[in-house]
Amino acid sequence: MISVALFNNKGGVGKTTLAYHLAHMLQRLGNRVLAVDLDPQSNLTAAFLDEDELEALWEPEEDLFGREQRALFVRTENSGTIADAVRPILRGVGDIRAIDPTEIVDGLWLLPGELELGTFEDKLSAAWPNGFTGDESAIRTTTAFHRVIAASAAQVGAEIVLIDVGPNLGAINRSALLAADTVVMPLAADLFSLLGLHNLGPTLRGWRHNWQELVLPKVPEGLDAPRGAMASLGYVIMQPSVRLDRPVRAYERWLSRIPDVYQKAVLEESTTESSEIATIRNFRSLMPLAHDARKPMFDLRPADGAIGSMQRYVQICLQEFRHLAERLLSRLEQLPGP
Repeated sequence: MISVALFNNKGGVGKTTLAYHLAHMLQRLGNRVLAVDLDPQSNLTAAFLDEDELEALWEPEEDLFGREQRALFVRTENSGTIADAVRPILRGVGDIRAIDPTEIVDGLWLLPGELELGTFEDKLSAAWPNGFTGDESAIRTTTAFHRVIAASAAQVGAEIVLIDVGPNLGAINRSALLAADTVVMPLAADLFSLLGLHNLGPTLRGWRHNWQELVLPKVPEGLDAPRGAMASLGYVIMQPSVRLDRPVRAYERWLSRIPDVYQKAVLEESTTESSEIATIRNFRSLMPLAHDARKPMFDLRPADGAIGSMQRYVQICLQEFRHLAERLLSRLEQLPGP
């Protein structure tokens, strides 16, 4: 099993849309995939599940909303969320508890997120420096995401884990990224993405160094802990929609600067090998139809409303995401062994 985090500390670049479609395409190519939503906003979870399933998953202990009785069966009836898994640690009453991933289709599962996960931020923040001293409770807290993901991946036999992470450099994301073997960065061709790379590279290196040098040697025997590799696989360009106030020349200006900034800020080296994995164009006209149909954009049919010229865009979307998934798999295969 290998894990891939999709991360950019700038929001609004299409990261969750990328995670959702990439998970489906990797499954389509014959891989067993576990998608993990570690963003407290839980947008990936909402993309995979409909309202009845979310209601069953996030149901409060008391019926505060006067709901009518829901359907007798939904996919999330016996599942749990990441927040459920770490709640014993959050409340100080134990360690992680196992949760059953939600099966989306054969070969694709989801570890759902939940807004409550945001309350774990302070606990993780306090645990980080205490882990430097070898405090076992702190290390268990910091490794909670890794251990939940590893247990769920083993349960379903996942070969690839895709981790969706929120757009910030907080404690939740630090623990999420420590749990990732590799990192893919979705980028927009604009000033904000370039500035984000300048912050992101040094931050990831600092987290990696502190974990591997100061904490990992002190991990108690028998406790499953991540290596904290966070190897940079490359970036994916998410094209914006065409705007009259943003000429093509401006887009190309920022696009041309991404390779150099990525190599210097993230890789800390210059190389002739391209770090770009793929470019995904904006399919804004397809997204509302895909949301209503509860399926990926590249699966839309005329019955879903994708008629006329839209079918051409559906096929382009299919080709681009297949290309992205194949390039990603190729890069994963080239990684050195543990």
